[in-house]
Amino acid sequence: MAPEKENNQVLRIIHPICCGLDVHKRFVSACILKTLPDGSIEVEVREFETFTDDLIALREWLIEKDCPIVAMESTGVYWQPIHNILEGYVEVILVNARHIKNVPGRKTDVSDSRWLAELLRVGLLRASYIPPKQVRFWRELVRLRQKHVKTLADYKKRVQKLFESANIKLDNVVSDLFGETGRQIMRLLLETPKPSLEEVRVVLKGNLRKKVEELYRSICGFFEEHHRFLLHSLLSIIETLEKEIGIMDIRIKEVMRHHEDLIERLKGIPGVSEVSARAILAEVGPDLRSFPNERALASWAGVCPGNNESGGKRISGKSPVKKHPLRSVLIEVSWAATRKKGTYYAAKYRQLRARRGPKKAIGAIAHKILKAVYFIIKEGQEYRELGANHLKQINRERLLTKIKEEAERLGYKVVAA
Repeated sequence: MAPEKENNQVLRIIHPICCGLDVHKRFVSACILKTLPDGSIEVEVREFETFTDDLIALREWLIEKDCPIVAMESTGVYWQPIHNILEGYVEVILVNARHIKNVPGRKTDVSDSRWLAELLRVGLLRASYIPPKQVRFWRELVRLRQKHVKTLADYKKRVQKLFESANIKLDNVVSDLFGETGRQIMRLLLETPKPSLEEVRVVLKGNLRKKVEELYRSICGFFEEHHRFLLHSLLSIIETLEKEIGIMDIRIKEVMRHHEDLIERLKGIPGVSEVSARAILAEVGPDLRSFPNERALASWAGVCPGNNESGGKRISGKSPVKKHPLRSVLIEVSWAATRKKGTYYAAKYRQLRARRGPKKAIGAIAHKILKAVYFIIKEGQEYRELGANHLKQINRERLLTKIKEEAERLGYKVVAA
């Protein structure tokens, strides 16, 4: 294509040769921009299918054109196979589509790939974090496990709904419907159309034997063949999911076996279990080299306060809306931390809740926990518990300082007793 003359150039050229990729399910549109010595731009556009051999052809074309860097939108999962092919050969920048839309000046007749290339050329693209291949594998395992856990909870609710429709009040008597006793009763309902009092007594253990009559009354509903069929189907799915979760746990532990010391240090944070420690590690990685400080990590995870200012005046401190998987894990961990008696996080949550409400308070605790995670991973530190009295000590020092300043303002001198 003939070179295009660029007029009124005011932005500094960061990448003289670069490429923008418009990624679709079936094809990829690639646009290379090459800045010539006279300031004109040489444009070349090609289209490739998304089969592996076509993507390899794309890579060879980029190498042939001496293109060292490409940019593409993070469109679903379609960017991943392209990244797999280009990784290690050219620098790949993944861009949030929302950020591109906020850049003004786009003409309506410019293609997506051309616009990406133009923004990349002058350094106006903000690169998203792409974790190393190992961490990407961890993420896929952990996120699949989380989906299994969520699905399992949904199917357990379906069982409870089924029992309610059949007037079976088992969960009114048994604290854990899917505990050992609850499962024994459900098996009895599957095997026996109308269990007798003695048959119920046989499967009970411990203190529940004292409630045998109440438990027997709870299962005397309208449990028919239709309900037994549905219960059998639901329990089969539940058992399969529980088995799969167990297999996933073994696999996750195996692939993270070289980071057991780090996982143990993360478990030192109140509220962090082994499962949540591995989930956190899968999201952020074992070194955090892509995050210069804890504030950058908190912003990426969506647990930082907002920074909406105008004219030097802060308008809103509302946290940005960001459905990040790490944020969900941190919120879950934060609720667990607030239930740990005698800890700094529990005391801080109670203090913040009184002024800002439970939702904002739990968000602030999630922010603090992520800061602790940053220093544990980045600096190799151990978690140090400040204790519930730490806030009282800080408040005491602030109060003493305030009293001293007020006394001096009135002409008095405060002397420690």
